[in-house]
Amino acid sequence: QVQLVESGGGLVQSGGSLSLSCAGSGLTSKVYTMGWFRQAPGKEREFVSAIGWSGGWTAYADSVKGRFTISRDNAKNTMYLQMNSLRPEDTAVYYCAVDLAARAAVSVGAYDYWGQGTQVTVSS
Repeated sequence: QVQLVESGGGLVQSGGSLSLSCAGSGLTSKVYTMGWFRQAPGKEREFVSAIGWSGGWTAYADSVKGRFTISRDNAKNTMYLQMNSLRPEDTAVYYCAVDLAARAAVSVGAYDYWGQGTQVTVSS
């Protein structure tokens, strides 16, 4: 059974930094794409960033480019998201997800498994 557990969320002031982690278990293959999405109250879940199995491919939403950095450690089945220069509009629940087809996927529907989410709140 695949499980994804996010950690590292919290409350931070505008301009601050947070680092999120997503630990996976039950994944029998290392060849899968991992992604971060977020959902603010009253809004749809949106793509934030994704990384291919080797780390050679990454993608970012325009709203986070230059501020967020995605990485992964396949030996630990863990993905990370370093978030710098945070803004109030980054406030949301952040979810990690896995695409077992290992595509260059940026859409919610492409991902097979999801974590429970971690809250990130940025105060102004």
